[in-house]
Amino acid sequence: MIKSQGAPISFLGKFLVLKGAVRELWIIFGAKVLAIVAYGIMNSTLVLWLSSDLGYSDTRAGFIVTVWSTAMTLFTVLVGSLVDAIGLRKAFLLGFVVCICSRATMTFLPARHLVLLLGLLPLALGEALMTPVMVAAVRRYSTTAQRSVSFSIFYAMMNVGFLIGSYIFDYVRKGLGEYGRYTVPVLGVHLSTYRTLFLVSFLMTIPNLIIMYFGLRDGVEVTDEGVKITPEQPKYPGEGTLKALRLMIRDTLRDTVRIFSGLWKQPTFYQFLAFISLVVAVRLVLLHMYYTYPKFGIRELGAGAPIGRLWALNSIVVIILVPIVGALTQRISAYRMVLFGTALTASSVFLMAMPPIWWQPFADGLPGHLIAQTWLGVPGPVNPYYVMIFVYVVVYSVGEVFWTPRLYEYTAAIAPKGQEASYMSLSFLPFFLAKLLAGSLSGILLTRYCPAVGPRHSETMWLIIALMAMITPIGLVVLRRFIQVQEAGRDA
Repeated sequence: MIKSQGAPISFLGKFLVLKGAVRELWIIFGAKVLAIVAYGIMNSTLVLWLSSDLGYSDTRAGFIVTVWSTAMTLFTVLVGSLVDAIGLRKAFLLGFVVCICSRATMTFLPARHLVLLLGLLPLALGEALMTPVMVAAVRRYSTTAQRSVSFSIFYAMMNVGFLIGSYIFDYVRKGLGEYGRYTVPVLGVHLSTYRTLFLVSFLMTIPNLIIMYFGLRDGVEVTDEGVKITPEQPKYPGEGTLKALRLMIRDTLRDTVRIFSGLWKQPTFYQFLAFISLVVAVRLVLLHMYYTYPKFGIRELGAGAPIGRLWALNSIVVIILVPIVGALTQRISAYRMVLFGTALTASSVFLMAMPPIWWQPFADGLPGHLIAQTWLGVPGPVNPYYVMIFVYVVVYSVGEVFWTPRLYEYTAAIAPKGQEASYMSLSFLPFFLAKLLAGSLSGILLTRYCPAVGPRHSETMWLIIALMAMITPIGLVVLRRFIQVQEAGRDA
């Protein structure tokens, strides 16, 4: 139960509320780590694989990424009501099976077009199932008192996964060479550097399927009154397998349409969509860190540069600060937290828009020595971008700590019971339209301002990204009175 305001919970007590949490909650935390390791490795490798292994130009690779990420967002929007209809456990198992099959295809199938159709596109569906299911699961398996800390730890575990994935990304590239100087023979197939990274992503997905199958119980729901377990009963007793399957598909589609249609009759949902739409602009900075930053880093810093470890600093900062900030700001509304955090995150990108020459004294001094030579082990003169990226990632990450976990919690907090996955999935609706621009813009910006050959003006590229990100905090200030939704138990 939540303590009254007259008896505030101690700082340590904010974390001890998880004592006695059901095993399913801890399984979700562990599964999130493995899922993000697999996703992070694959996502960082994707644009490099498209250009190096499949021969696509920056612009063409950006277009493919646009189609893929847009499809993943569209699937995410559509599957939420399906998840609410079939249940969490079945959705988890379905998602992991699709991810395993898709990643195996991308690893071993050499055919250029088939690997996109049979590997990359189905992977979008598998990944789309994961986000709304896991967020809904955190709410389902935690009490009201546990919820804020649970979402903070959930977000910290996500960043543990990204941290591990970033180090694996650099380790494999360093060991095999940026463009596959050496190849790894697996099952008679010689894998390039980037396909070897896909192999690691594939292998990291298998344990999750096993954990979910044997560890997650059907029908578990945690309430403030206690744990309720309602085991799943045969829905069509006495029916044959094929007829039962046909009836299940029919009823699932009907329930999915009913749940999906009902959301649009809730006035609060429209305010929530407007709020999420504004957040899109700053959220797209993260996409550029996956689709623009890898090529930018390799071209400005050289092949084999430890760009993964530089970006891994984001995860380190988040892992350290998220539980602390989450515990100390439980009474502050999500809107205020998102406004402050997005302003800091968007502002951080302007650091990358500065001329590198301004940072040269720092690169030649102690900061450059500690960052590039001592930490990253880079020999010789220090490129100022090492210091720039380091400072940018730190500031970006501090801003992220304040707003991203609260966005998840805000979504779960205002969703009606039984519609958590639907709300979470439909919260991605604005990203469907935004991602149409993001991937293509990445390829265009790289071609124009940071080409593989020729003069580069990378600071202009980052300035454009920074200006787009500022739409979020400015919009949240201007439209606050129209779109802010009151959160139970929180100050305005």
